[in-house]
Amino acid sequence: MKYAQYVFLASVFYTVEYSLAQTCAVESFSVKDNFDPKRYAGKWYALAKKDPEGLFLQDNISAEYTVEEDGTMTASSKGRVKLFGFWVICADMAAQYTVPDPTTPAKMYMTYQGLASYLSSGGDNYWVIDTDYDNYAITYACRSLKEDGSCDDGYSLIFSRNPRGLPPAIQRIVRQKQEEICMSGQFQPVLQSGTWG
Repeated sequence: MKYAQYVFLASVFYTVEYSLAQTCAVESFSVKDNFDPKRYAGKWYALAKKDPEGLFLQDNISAEYTVEEDGTMTASSKGRVKLFGFWVICADMAAQYTVPDPTTPAKMYMTYQGLASYLSSGGDNYWVIDTDYDNYAITYACRSLKEDGSCDDGYSLIFSRNPRGLPPAIQRIVRQKQEEICMSGQFQPVLQSGTWG
């Protein structure tokens, strides 16, 4: 009987320790160390996404990042969006990024605007969770927090330099990062058919 109690207590302790270690508080998420915007610049294709609440790009999503001489990063994004539940149109978005804390350059603030009147404008956090600059990037934004510090309304994009996908070794890294930002199993694939415009 004592052995069974020991096993039970050990399993309870392990479960509590694991749940404390795996926190979903947004501020606990790690981002890319020593993020380099110049290496990040260029064209990226979205392969998977976790949408926020409301209107969001649907498919054929790509983003072209540019770094100006003063270090300011801007982006032009394209994709298709569905309006009113049935009307699919091509959308252009533009964004500019600022770094509130220079010690964590991967935590940026993105100001964006749609380049047509029916598209939204606003601002979100834009965190680069991880990237190797040459193959993949994982971005994250949380629009509102719950009382416990976890995200109430957030979104994430998995980007690739190649619209055809990522090799298995990188897919494993991406899955691990999805778990770390508490979004495992919430992503949908993004169609890259080349249909735009």
